[in-house]
Amino acid sequence: MNIINEKVTQYIDGKYQSLSCAIDDIRLSAEARKIPIILRDTETMLMALVMSIKPERILEIGTAIGYSAACFAEVCHEAEITTIESRDIHCEEARKNLRRLGFADRVTVIEGDARDVLKDLADAEEEKYDFVFIDAAKNHYREYWDQIMKLVKPDSVIVSDNVLLDGVTVSDEYLTTRRDRTSMMRMREYLDYITDADGVYTSVLPVGDGLAVSVLKRMEQI
Repeated sequence: MNIINEKVTQYIDGKYQSLSCAIDDIRLSAEARKIPIILRDTETMLMALVMSIKPERILEIGTAIGYSAACFAEVCHEAEITTIESRDIHCEEARKNLRRLGFADRVTVIEGDARDVLKDLADAEEEKYDFVFIDAAKNHYREYWDQIMKLVKPDSVIVSDNVLLDGVTVSDEYLTTRRDRTSMMRMREYLDYITDADGVYTSVLPVGDGLAVSVLKRMEQI
């Protein structure tokens, strides 16, 4: 029986508690302007996850105006966070928000196409990341994943957001445009890839618009 419906979502959202008034102001501003940020149930799931694993270095693909990066910084007090955003106007606002919250010293906002930035990060041979959040152009998730594999530690956790695409990933009946069909095919291929990949354990969850939580295994666990 399907228990995920509008009433259930409203009930869950009614249990939502913001991390701080200042961070909630960013959420309300984004929602009012229809700037895409993580949904409330997605946020609570992500925060519970990072609080439990306590990552030291977080990589985020898709900054928007810095909301989710601010949430990570709020609950992971010692973590260094790198976040990538392609739109300059969003980068500017994200940096402003993070400075206002006092997180500018721990959160680095990099402007550029994530595919290029990830390659540059891999070439730099910096310290590896142990938590990655993917929330950018959905058609490029597979490309992001392949680059991320060069940047993460064993036992790292990779979370991919919006993998259900408002139901389009699940069933053709939700298709409305030709672009949706392309997105559907690529997301299905991506989920097949990360659920079948050696050395990875992936759980796809009906949280928000769909979360895929992937845990990398050490070689001795394979």
